[in-house]
Amino acid sequence: MDNYSFSLFPNENFLDLRLYQYGWEQCAPLHSFGPFVRNHYLFHYVISGRGVLHSNDARGTTHIYTLGANEGFLICPGQVNTYSADKADPWKYVWLEFDGLRAAEYLTSAGLGVGQPVYRPENTAAGEAVRDTMLYIADHSDASTLHLIGHLCLFLDGVIRSSATRKKTPGGQLQDFYMQEAVAYMEHNFQRELTVAEIADACKLNRSYFSKLFRENMGCPPQEFLIRLRLSKAAEMMRTTSQPIGEIAVLCGYPNQLHFSHAFKKRYGLPPREWRSQERLAAKKSPPGQG
Repeated sequence: MDNYSFSLFPNENFLDLRLYQYGWEQCAPLHSFGPFVRNHYLFHYVISGRGVLHSNDARGTTHIYTLGANEGFLICPGQVNTYSADKADPWKYVWLEFDGLRAAEYLTSAGLGVGQPVYRPENTAAGEAVRDTMLYIADHSDASTLHLIGHLCLFLDGVIRSSATRKKTPGGQLQDFYMQEAVAYMEHNFQRELTVAEIADACKLNRSYFSKLFRENMGCPPQEFLIRLRLSKAAEMMRTTSQPIGEIAVLCGYPNQLHFSHAFKKRYGLPPREWRSQERLAAKKSPPGQG
């Protein structure tokens, strides 16, 4: 009987949300992974058994969490972590690795992040629905990319609605409108120099109020979102084209290639050239058990 399932998501141009890897694993007693730093978000849902997560917060302080069935944990990009299975009752978990321009926004809505990595559902049924959506993705690697991205959206929606730590904000239709306007403006103008003041002006909002509103709704400041947008566009171009990195940098709003390389390494953990080579190797084959 298999003890794990592992799949890579095809390289497709999804910027708002993108899957990278997914699978499930019945861990051996004391099976450990880390210390390790991820380039993308990684979410585990514990199906059975127990284990321990060692996770660093934004200040670098390590926190220890003991988790069991019907709980989950999130690992954020750039966050040092180690997790290991219990000796007597090792956990079985399903996991998804994902990222995208809206990923931070959705996870913030669920009340999850570097400072709060543990997911606990408000009730067992809601948690099991999240588990089942994750298992569906893990067991349907032959489905179309759009089909799997659709289920990734269902997974995130389930996490937000069921999370005991989710943000409870009353009707925000007007705020949503402003955020849509801001994101659309960035997507149409990210190739050139762009300031927060200009984006706020395009939304007909005061700069300070706009920045506060954006951070509260999107999970990051507008300038950081713009950087993520530019780097996501650059990453997709590096995956899907053979254009020189210098040209890609300019097309994505970085006329200075050294500045681009520094920003890219900070976001993805590797210089652009090394990252491109690693992605091409990973697309061919990646070993199992990387959850």
